[in-house]
Amino acid sequence: MTLLADPTRILFLTGKGGVGKTSAACATAIGLADAGRRVLLVSTDPASNLDEVLGVTLSAAPTKVPRVPGLSALNIDPVEAARAYRERVVGPYRGVLPGAAIASMEEQLSGACTVEIAAFDEFSKLLGDRAATADFDHVIFDTAPTGHTLRLLELPAAWSSFIDTNVGGTSCLGPLSGLNAQRALYAASNAALRDPAVTTLVLVARPETSSLTEAERTRVELAAIGVANVRLVLNGVFRARDASDPTAAAMEARGRAAIAAIPAGLRDLPRVEVPLLAFGLVGIDALRAMGDPSRGASDPGPAAAPGVFRGDSLGTLVDELAARGKGVVMTMGKGGVGKTTVAARIAVELARRGFPVTLTTTDPAAHVEQAVRDLAGGAPGLRVTRIDPAAETRRYTGEVLSTAGATLDAQGKALLAEDLRSPCTEEIAVFRAFAETVAEGEDRFVLIDTAPTGHTLLLLDAAEAYHREVLRKPSGSPEAVQRLLPRLRDRELTHVLLVTLPEATPIHEAMALERDLARASIRPFAWVVNQSLTPLTVTDPVLVARRAHEAVHLQELALHGARLAIEPWAERSAPREGLANEAVAR
Repeated sequence: MTLLADPTRILFLTGKGGVGKTSAACATAIGLADAGRRVLLVSTDPASNLDEVLGVTLSAAPTKVPRVPGLSALNIDPVEAARAYRERVVGPYRGVLPGAAIASMEEQLSGACTVEIAAFDEFSKLLGDRAATADFDHVIFDTAPTGHTLRLLELPAAWSSFIDTNVGGTSCLGPLSGLNAQRALYAASNAALRDPAVTTLVLVARPETSSLTEAERTRVELAAIGVANVRLVLNGVFRARDASDPTAAAMEARGRAAIAAIPAGLRDLPRVEVPLLAFGLVGIDALRAMGDPSRGASDPGPAAAPGVFRGDSLGTLVDELAARGKGVVMTMGKGGVGKTTVAARIAVELARRGFPVTLTTTDPAAHVEQAVRDLAGGAPGLRVTRIDPAAETRRYTGEVLSTAGATLDAQGKALLAEDLRSPCTEEIAVFRAFAETVAEGEDRFVLIDTAPTGHTLLLLDAAEAYHREVLRKPSGSPEAVQRLLPRLRDRELTHVLLVTLPEATPIHEAMALERDLARASIRPFAWVVNQSLTPLTVTDPVLVARRAHEAVHLQELALHGARLAIEPWAERSAPREGLANEAVAR
């Protein structure tokens, strides 16, 4: 059985972080393979967790999934794709040009632009080159959270347009001859994406207002770029079995209210509702249960007995931050774990204590303003901003034209303006805005709600690449860019909070992020386990089972040695009056 009836050859699953895109993509792929179809499942998420969910080690080549005949899967690894792309560009010149020239070429191709176009090339082959996927009946893309995915889906048209209109023959990636050779592939990708007989875009959402609002915004943006064959999967629909359980009653009421107020644009879409299951969706058996709603709350495996967990509260962390008087606080983790809410709660509380605070986000899909409104309207001294890619690109372009372009003749200015129309310019502009935002932490509190893990890692990779370039040519960058990585590494200034849910996938993704941060000499301040049932008393059988499963993951974090703040599931994300200093002891 599959979640989607009469699926087209190509399926994209997207949505707000944490709504269950990967689970839905895997359940759909397994259902189609069980029905005798040959299926290729592809992750475009820089922080893919397909390996863990399917229980198989994946690479950039299709790998057969054990226990599911007919199903293969792969990860598009942006870093590996960029490495291969650089070698394709630089390789022909090895042994021909001096070593210094080769090193310079490699350095120029070390930024976020190269990572983006390299990953996009791999994506385009699977989408636009039918021969590349001729062995499969269906290709299912498990995508990164919405903002990153919309960027990916806009690129076929963006790069095609750039190639068509660029008369100078150069780009931020060097000569356009290599990109020009991809013109037919990009055009085919563009056509396949917009052909309703070929491609279906599946919006995955939770029965929550923020998730459905994001899904509607995505539907509107997809329609604007010509993607009209759209369906909706509503995941995690909860129906209480024990009406006397106040947590269960509140959870069901919140879901019913969100579904009743579903945006009009989503209401008429073909829709599948998937019940909230009693267990985590890791492993083939659990995924088959998701694909067959009739199996509902059946539990494929035992949970550990509840243990004893001691953790700080968010209030304890805020007390420590307040004692410092200023600094940068960054919430990081998998999409959908509550990074925005945690950042907003800390920002509001610090502002209520009289500190000047800036709350901002690097996530194109985040809504920090709404999060603050949910927290009783915010507080005096709180400034809420957003790093807007379009606005930052305009600002950066204007700055380059007025400085580097000031001494150029008309033809030179035209070529510079042409180069700045490259889709890569946005990446540079956003990075510089991020550096400027971090610099504000020298004088006030700056709360940065980061994009989901993969996008944030690309941003930090860019920081390291820029830092290497600054060390080589210190006079060529703004002060904020020059000092970005040292500021991020300064534990007196920057405090990283790893936010997670008490579930396997977000915890393991945060652990991987922690390892990546360590390689950049950045150490987390603390972990926040959000929306936990562990501190609560529940009697509904589904919630009892989910609470028992949490014990396994909390024990893992305890053994990991992480400093934990455990936040209970709440009917609303708004805090109690202030943040109570109540440590969790269970």
